[in-house]
Amino acid sequence: MRDLPLLPGRLEAFIGGHLLRLLLLLPEPVLRRLAGTPPPEAAGLHPEALLIARLAAIGPDRMSDDAPVAEQRRRLALQTKALGRRTGHPVAVTDHRAGAVPVRLYVPAAAEPHGPLLVYFHGGGWVQGSVATHDAGCRLLAHLSGVRVLSVDYRLAPEHPYPAAVDDAVAAYTWAAHNAAALGADPGRLAIGGDSAGGNLAAVVALAARDDEALPDAAFQLLLYPVTDLGARSPSYRTFATGYVLTASGMEWFAGKYLPDPARRTEPQASPLRAPDLSGLPPAYVASCLPDVLRDEGEAYAARLREAGVAVATQRHDQLHGFFNMTAARSSATALAQVAGALRQGLAHR
Repeated sequence: MRDLPLLPGRLEAFIGGHLLRLLLLLPEPVLRRLAGTPPPEAAGLHPEALLIARLAAIGPDRMSDDAPVAEQRRRLALQTKALGRRTGHPVAVTDHRAGAVPVRLYVPAAAEPHGPLLVYFHGGGWVQGSVATHDAGCRLLAHLSGVRVLSVDYRLAPEHPYPAAVDDAVAAYTWAAHNAAALGADPGRLAIGGDSAGGNLAAVVALAARDDEALPDAAFQLLLYPVTDLGARSPSYRTFATGYVLTASGMEWFAGKYLPDPARRTEPQASPLRAPDLSGLPPAYVASCLPDVLRDEGEAYAARLREAGVAVATQRHDQLHGFFNMTAARSSATALAQVAGALRQGLAHR
């Protein structure tokens, strides 16, 4: 009986997600008319993304205390299940354990023997998300890039606050480095990647690998709309505070669950943009989204990497924060194909 008051929000997330998936099947000219014209600050946003943003703005808020954290996680799972297309990709999937950390391996049919391996950390504000919510995106990324993907199910806050996720991320990377050959991969061609909070963890792991002689350096970083500075709010927080899926208040909600002590949010393990030295890190592809509260800090991290002598490619997508999980949207799948191309190219000569 305790769950009854929560059913409307959960059903709304379920029905809304499937309704949106049906709408995304409409021809682009129809979608463009339904979405309307984006506001000036989001000029150039793809019509599909604008329609998703407008429908999300009237749906249940999964980044607040209007429901328990467990319920917010279920809402995200329903939404990603509706918006993630996972069929038609010849990818073999197996579950493993990196010590105490569950991981899921995706091996595309086109993977080269003893080829590269991407250790991937999912987004969700360190509070939500799992290998299941990011399954469709990981399948498509593996398929399009031809690269093995190891998705990491790190512990979530608030049950396991900072630095638990960092510890799990480093442990999973260490396990992957020691077991790459058994996974069919080349231990000398390990890449690190993630989206949003997962992009934050990927950047932190890259720093840890650089500084730990016992760990091999990563060969490449794939950072998708990453969190890089929990200690400050860049101008994009004000410009895109509401209306584009991830809100400024939602980001503060995530930060409060993950790292409730504001004094620690400037630590490099929480805010890699605050690391005093970014030299010696592996080449990187940094993706940002046009209307995203995290846009400025992600692009600032790319700029600092470049200033430190790191080879960096950047791309600002006409998509929303979270497009990795929206593979049912044609434009999101196209954006992920561009990400896959960057991963494949970045690892081609490593």
